[in-house]
Amino acid sequence: MKKRIAIIAVVLTMALTATVNAENLPLESYISGFNYAARKEMKIDSKTLVKGITEGNIQLIDIRFKEEFEAWRMGVATSIPLNELPARLNELQKDKIIVTTCPHKDRAIIAMTYLRTKGFNSKYLTDGLIGLAENLRGDRAKAFVDSLNLK
Repeated sequence: MKKRIAIIAVVLTMALTATVNAENLPLESYISGFNYAARKEMKIDSKTLVKGITEGNIQLIDIRFKEEFEAWRMGVATSIPLNELPARLNELQKDKIIVTTCPHKDRAIIAMTYLRTKGFNSKYLTDGLIGLAENLRGDRAKAFVDSLNLK
C-alpha cells in the first residue's frame, strides 16, 4: 500500500510540474511553429559547413563528451559537451550560424533545438562527424574542397 501511494505521489508531482512548466517553456513555441520549412532550415551538410567555416559564417560545436573529443578531434570544432551547453552559452558567437555535431546526429539535434529556443541561429550537421571525416579523408579531401568553389 505504501509503495502504491508513493508511486501515485510521484506521478501526480510529475504531472503538476509538467503542467506548470509547459506554459513557460519556449520549446512549446518552437514546436508549435514547426513546419516543413523549419525542418529543412535546421539542417546543413558537410559541403555547406566547410564553405561557411572558410567564409567565417559558421561556428562548429562538437557536443560529444570530453572523452570522445580527446580521443578524436576535429580541428575546426569547439568542444562543448551537450551536458555543459546550458552553462557555456557565452562561448557561442551570436553573429554566426552555430552548427552542432556528433558522430550520428542524435545529440546534435538535441543541442540544435535547445540553441534555437535560446535565440541562436543553429543547425545540425546532417552527415555527422563521421560523414564530415569521410569527405575530408585522403584522396577525397582535394576533390571535396575543390567542389566548394572558394575562389
